[in-house]
Amino acid sequence: MLELDENLMRRAIEIAADSRAHGNHPFGALLADEERHILLEAENTVVTGNDCTGHAETNLMRKACKKFDRDTLAKCTIYTSTEPCPMCVGAIFWANVGKVVFGLSAKRLYEIVGNKSEEVFEISSKELFNKGKKKVEVIGPILENEAVKVHEGFWD
Repeated sequence: MLELDENLMRRAIEIAADSRAHGNHPFGALLADEERHILLEAENTVVTGNDCTGHAETNLMRKACKKFDRDTLAKCTIYTSTEPCPMCVGAIFWANVGKVVFGLSAKRLYEIVGNKSEEVFEISSKELFNKGKKKVEVIGPILENEAVKVHEGFWD
């Protein structure tokens, strides 16, 4: 990974911390172009928006689809603090984003959450993306020890 990729992941983790500070679950995401310039950012709004679909990645894809065409999005990368869930995988896939980079793996998140939530799909985003007919590159986990910190104490 390039230093710039790590910086973008750190920004996604900061967005997750902001989400938590705003009373939501600690998840954040950003969209970057081919040159790794940040185009859009989004945080989780499940609690404050009273919307179970208000995950950071899904919120980001809603914004992105309104602003950019599919060809542009195919050249973009989403950096997300935590590996996308199945709903977010679908949003990313159908928005046509070409690459996903995540910090905290779903496996590690599920170890943290444990039995505190039943709202868990124990399947990786890589497995889901591989079921699609078009290629979406998935990289992660990266900076996982940094990404896990925003979750510390949240799921207790």
